[in-house]
Amino acid sequence: MTDSKSAQRERIVAEMLKEEQQRQSGYREKALKLFPHVCGRCTREFEGKKLRELTVHHRDNNHDYNPPDGSNWELLCVYCHDHEHTRGVQEQRSIDDPSDRQSQPPLAHSPFAALADRFKQNK
Repeated sequence: MTDSKSAQRERIVAEMLKEEQQRQSGYREKALKLFPHVCGRCTREFEGKKLRELTVHHRDNNHDYNPPDGSNWELLCVYCHDHEHTRGVQEQRSIDDPSDRQSQPPLAHSPFAALADRFKQNK
């Protein structure tokens, strides 16, 4: 690939990343104004510098559907957000390959549910 094509590709990718970041910051700011700063799954509260760990999850997985009332959004911490998307991938795999299904049901617990109690016990 020539240098001009490489430079053009880098410019296009940079523009796309910038547009994506602007779009995300727009709906993220709106979501942070609409909802309490609490993860919708593990119920951890976020404030100050920790607020950056709170992400906007699109309930229907369509990042272009951003109604102003926030009905397609929920705030999730980065860990629960990652789990939510991993869960979707795992479900799709079991649909694509039924022989890949495990006999046990998927995890339904919160890994942070008893964390506060553990800290109290260690004091």
